[in-house]
Amino acid sequence: MRLNNMAPTMLRERFQQSVTANSFRSYLAEFLSTFFYVFAVVGSSMSARKLNPNVASDPSSLVVVAIANALALSATVYSAWNISGGHVNPAVTFGMAVGGHISVPTALFYWVSQILAAVFASLVLKVAVVGQHVQPYIIAEEMTGFGASIMEGIMTFGLVYTVYAAGDTRRGTMGVIGPIAIGFIAGANVLASGPFSGGSMNPACAFGSAVTGGSFKNQAVYWVGPLIGAAVAGLLYDNVVFPSQAPDSIRGVTEGTGV
Repeated sequence: MRLNNMAPTMLRERFQQSVTANSFRSYLAEFLSTFFYVFAVVGSSMSARKLNPNVASDPSSLVVVAIANALALSATVYSAWNISGGHVNPAVTFGMAVGGHISVPTALFYWVSQILAAVFASLVLKVAVVGQHVQPYIIAEEMTGFGASIMEGIMTFGLVYTVYAAGDTRRGTMGVIGPIAIGFIAGANVLASGPFSGGSMNPACAFGSAVTGGSFKNQAVYWVGPLIGAAVAGLLYDNVVFPSQAPDSIRGVTEGTGV
């Protein structure tokens, strides 16, 4: 009986913690950071197509989008880090929730903020750049949905694993290098997968461009793969690679142990 009464109480307490003034500051920070990230990433893709209509066969266009992704993610993560954690990505939020770093109600509010921001950024681009179509993420003809999901999952695993490492206080204060590392792994992943799956790693970004572009084909690829990859990364980092029980886990030894 007591356990049955505790569950609703805990859920109510967690929900109340998710609707405080500080929580709403976090949601606003996520909205703003995600908006500017999606605006830069989708906008860079539109700019590449404007300068070179045959963008699919031009390697320089891939480099442009990868650089924009890396720079935008580094900047937006840094700007929101001390407020919301700088997730800027529903997959990162999911990975943090699975690892127990944020509550489920808070994660859901993060998702709403991120998805609304992505849709809004894509709509602004569509309205502002009348002559350009907002291109949704697509997979290459030689790729299957399953293969694209695996690729997106692996890339998101690397991204979320880097986010965990950058935010690990056992490594010392984050400083500037954390967001830069996060941006680097994102940019590298775009270079590796852009021609095949688009290199999204971000369900909100894929959803926002799909809403504005009017096509939800293969949209599941950009949700299933990243969410699974994010969950595995969070669980692996916290429970296997750097478990919290190890005081000096970075060097792989236990402090105070000697012969």
